[in-house]
Amino acid sequence: MLLALSATVLKAQSDIDALLAAGVDDAQRFANDYLAPGTNGLMHSMNANWFNTADAKPLGGFEISVVVNAAQVKNDSKMFNLNTADYNNVQFVQGPSSQMVSTVLGENNPIIFVELEYEDPIFGNQTEQIELPDGIGSENINLLPTAFIQGALGLSKGIELKARFVPKIDTDEVSLSMFGAGLQVEFTKWLPADKLLPVAISGLVAYTSLDGSYDLSGSSTVSGENQRVESDVNTWLFQLIASTKLPVINFYGGLGYIQGTSESDLLGTYRVTNGVLTSQDIVDPFSVKSEISSVRGTLGFKLKLGFFRLNGEYHLSEFNAYSLGINFGFR
Repeated sequence: MLLALSATVLKAQSDIDALLAAGVDDAQRFANDYLAPGTNGLMHSMNANWFNTADAKPLGGFEISVVVNAAQVKNDSKMFNLNTADYNNVQFVQGPSSQMVSTVLGENNPIIFVELEYEDPIFGNQTEQIELPDGIGSENINLLPTAFIQGALGLSKGIELKARFVPKIDTDEVSLSMFGAGLQVEFTKWLPADKLLPVAISGLVAYTSLDGSYDLSGSSTVSGENQRVESDVNTWLFQLIASTKLPVINFYGGLGYIQGTSESDLLGTYRVTNGVLTSQDIVDPFSVKSEISSVRGTLGFKLKLGFFRLNGEYHLSEFNAYSLGINFGFR
């Protein structure tokens, strides 16, 4: 899905490039509103299934997991209000000056065209029409999946270290890598009679980072050199967890807080031209940034079958998320 979302961004980026004819400020404003819901949903998906119990592993206990997450796309994240009064040189071809248009998660149905106005040094005032980009909604996709390989290692006194990563993905257009690290501490391990308690309570702090690069040289409608988008996504998760302590099946839940930032830079040289007579080079046009700060509730279960375990969970937050984990380990 990361590759699918990246391909959609690549397709849409061609039209964002075309907006440079209206000026960097207009292109940046549109790109920020268009991309932010996608990166915000991705940050919620990245933070699912950091834990499957509050019961920390003993010294030397370990677990290896394959985790698949999916954040739900809500209807209000599929569209945003584009008011041309906020733009310098953009007007709708048809309809009012303020309209709902697709984000990277939505679809324009029917197609929406805008008219760009710019000043040419030779020909004077010029206009150009472009079609606003759709998002993944045009493919009937309503989930933002992520997947990880994750490991956990128990230390003494209720402390557990965690790490997750995605092996680096390289294609002709897209390069992606992701990693994360976490520390879980079980507070009930510090109590004298912890082995007699029917529940465990712990706290978790986790950091996740994603780096992506998108080569636009084959998809941009604007001539130039070394055209690309580079994205950097970083999140923190702070979570309080409680779980049962039963032999075969257990239930867990918690209350957490997610904080994260995503920054995407449009880099390279973009040559806005009018035929062969005039051109303007724009180098490294702009950066766009989005942030999340959200409380999250979690409910889940974990089934133990020897060294094999299966867990599933649901998160309620700004972007609700599902997760499934297949776990192998020893404690």
